[in-house]
Amino acid sequence: MPWKHLLATVIETFNCSTGTLHTLDNKSDHLVIKAQQGIPDFLLPKMASIPIGKGMAGIAAARRQPVEMCNLQTDESGVARPAAKETKVEGSIAVPMLLNGKLYGTLGIAKPIPYDFTETEKNDLMRIGEEISRCIYKQTAETI
Repeated sequence: MPWKHLLATVIETFNCSTGTLHTLDNKSDHLVIKAQQGIPDFLLPKMASIPIGKGMAGIAAARRQPVEMCNLQTDESGVARPAAKETKVEGSIAVPMLLNGKLYGTLGIAKPIPYDFTETEKNDLMRIGEEISRCIYKQTAETI
C-alpha cells in the first residue's frame, strides 16, 4: 500500500500541512505509524507506536469517533500529549479507520492555523478511513 502517497493526497485535499496514518497492531494493541508528513524528526519516536487511549489518535481509536482540537497549541484538556504541541500545528483532527465496526487504525491531519472541521469534513474523513480499512482488510485476507 502506498501509504505516503495516500496520506499526502488527504492532506492536500483538506488543505492541511501535516498528517499521520497509523494502523492497528492487534498483537500489541498499539497504533503503528505507516506514514507521516510534516512531523518533526525528533517527534517520530514518540509517534511510532501509540497505545489505544493515549493522545488524539489513541483516543479516537478508543472512542471510535473523531477527536478534534481547534487549536492544539492552547489546548488544556489533556487529550493531546505535551509533545504534540511541538508540531506547531493548531487545527487538528484524528479519526478512527473503521470497517463494519472493527478498528483498523487512525488518520490524523492538521492545519497551521486554528480551525474547526465541519461535519461534512468529519464525515468525509470517516469515509476515507473506511475505504483505507477496506484495503487493509483485503490485504490481510489475501495473506492468510
